[in-house]
Amino acid sequence: MLKRLFALAFCLLLFLSPAQALEGMDISVFQGKADLAAAKRSGIEVVYIRASYGLRGVDSRFAQNCAAAEAAGLPYGLYHYLNATTPEAARQEAEHFVSLIRTRNYTCRPVLDFEGHRSLSAAQATAVVLAFLERVEELTGHTPMIYADHTTASRQLGPAVAKYPLWLAQWQVGRPNLGGTPWQTWTGWQYTNVGLVPGITGHVDRDRFTDGILLHREEQTFPYTVRRGDTLWALSRRFGTTIPTLVELNHIQDPNLIYVNQILQIPGTAPIEKTYTVQPGNTLWGISQRYGVTVNQLVQLNNIPNPDLIYPGQVLRLP
Repeated sequence: MLKRLFALAFCLLLFLSPAQALEGMDISVFQGKADLAAAKRSGIEVVYIRASYGLRGVDSRFAQNCAAAEAAGLPYGLYHYLNATTPEAARQEAEHFVSLIRTRNYTCRPVLDFEGHRSLSAAQATAVVLAFLERVEELTGHTPMIYADHTTASRQLGPAVAKYPLWLAQWQVGRPNLGGTPWQTWTGWQYTNVGLVPGITGHVDRDRFTDGILLHREEQTFPYTVRRGDTLWALSRRFGTTIPTLVELNHIQDPNLIYVNQILQIPGTAPIEKTYTVQPGNTLWGISQRYGVTVNQLVQLNNIPNPDLIYPGQVLRLP
């Protein structure tokens, strides 16, 4: 009797382990305005947001959904719906996708949404998918994930793709079945397309994710917009990294040449930056006394050419 109870408990543990993973959902323009703070309060722990589709498509709720996730303190990832039928077109779609997501503070793996192409053989589909994933990995430094349903994963994707994590769409089943696919484990499981979540109007896809979707700290980057006077040396000192790391991560040809408003990816997580907005009558000396810093620190941090000249509305960074 005890052996049977032990065996039953062990089986239940195996069955419940996916449910103990991160509870999530994925959204796009089709969900309309999403109240992600309400979704988080209901138990949603992570959200995937559609960023783009095809060669030039941008989800019209992309920016708003990202802002809502960040305001709610909800970890999020971004995905792209693939239309390409050739490797070259797939690489171009990857570049379009990365151009959009590189300015976002996502902390989950970027995802390719591949829903199959009947016109492609398994070998052709595998080549197209690999071209996209490898290009995203090259441009971001992050290992991306692929979303596919069981039919697509088993019939159109070869073993070469299995080096990337799988987010499997398989609805109305007790647990995901990887039989016939090149994967041994799943990282994401979309278990229904008719989920109900507070803050979301109508049905929404519901998911469970392992912590394999999370970017490890060494994989995380955040966007930084170059300001006048910045150099790679100064940025490497400021953010605790190295010039070769910044060069490699941003594919910089000349380490001595970066330009104002260029967006660089910086390793790690974005620091909380303290700022002060200059008010009428302020001086650098007065601000330095107020915040316990030196005038020279403010000058260097904000690349101020004339310490006697600041103006109302100017936003100063503080050490």
